[in-house]
Amino acid sequence: MNTSSIHRRRFALSAIVAASVALSAVIGVRLSGYGVPLALLLACCLSCLATFSGLFFRVVDAWSTTTHHCAAAGCDFQVRLTHTAAAENRHWQEIAAAHPDHMAGSGSAL
Repeated sequence: MNTSSIHRRRFALSAIVAASVALSAVIGVRLSGYGVPLALLLACCLSCLATFSGLFFRVVDAWSTTTHHCAAAGCDFQVRLTHTAAAENRHWQEIAAAHPDHMAGSGSAL
């Protein structure tokens, strides 16, 4: 990974944490208006923080992940890549198209 992509990833992770904390704090403030006990308020805020962070991290990972599938009918072989260069991405795409398990059954070789 180059320096700019590292900085973008760090910024995205910081933004995720900040957004999760902000959303959890808003929920905590709204709940405190109803007289929710402090221990329960803390538990609710922490569970919201964990939920929002997990959701946002999964969205960012899904957005930056490339999946290559075997094109053969009935074959469920797949390769998932995150943050790869174009040459490495192409290499794994070729591997997914001609993986050893699939090619052993067909009798042809590449």
